[in-house]
Amino acid sequence: MRFDGRANDEMRPITIIPGYLDHPEGSALIEMGRTRVVCTATIEERVPFWLRDQAQGWVTAEYGMLPRSTHQRIARETSGPRARTQEIRRLIGRSLRAGVDLNLLGERTLTIDCDVLQADGGTRTASITGGYVAMAIALRKLIKGGLVSPRVLGSPIAAVSAGVVQDEVLLDLNYHEDSQAQVDFNVVMNAKGKYVEVQGTAEQGVFTREVMDQLLNLAEKGIGELFKLQRDSYST
Repeated sequence: MRFDGRANDEMRPITIIPGYLDHPEGSALIEMGRTRVVCTATIEERVPFWLRDQAQGWVTAEYGMLPRSTHQRIARETSGPRARTQEIRRLIGRSLRAGVDLNLLGERTLTIDCDVLQADGGTRTASITGGYVAMAIALRKLIKGGLVSPRVLGSPIAAVSAGVVQDEVLLDLNYHEDSQAQVDFNVVMNAKGKYVEVQGTAEQGVFTREVMDQLLNLAEKGIGELFKLQRDSYST
């Protein structure tokens, strides 16, 4: 039994609230345990200069943590994003681009903003999962308006963490677990069962192929649950 009473293969309680904000083309609040992230999708009728006149679109992401999203205040990144922030932004962008046919998007840019209201582990995976919902809502508006093909939306994308803590293989780590993990994985998949990205690190020592397979199997189980929650949220 884990610190919060969950089984080793059990996700935290998850809630996805679509349309959380009024103004963006798409938005969602995702809660994974005590982690809460607001994700918004903005559509602009332009692309980066290096994509002009190529008849394709672009998906990019921004990520940030509010100053009191953690136990101690985090200074605002007024002088530019920190290295960790940049790395997470790129991960979210890469992951969500895997769920869109950029050639069918037209010369449009989708910007997914992920703002962490409260952090308790798994903020990057929550951002990807909630970010896909916000993106899907925005693109469905374009589809409904006849501006893009329904095929612009590819297979849904979701992500979860898994790790080894005190020699136990665990799914969906909270901060307490993540801070003492021996092995830490972030896994991104699409609904066809294919991997978009796997980030795996031995924080202490090394790990075996057997442990890696256990972690990937756990992550696949958890991501399957996330896909159902995503479908229920943006199909309403």
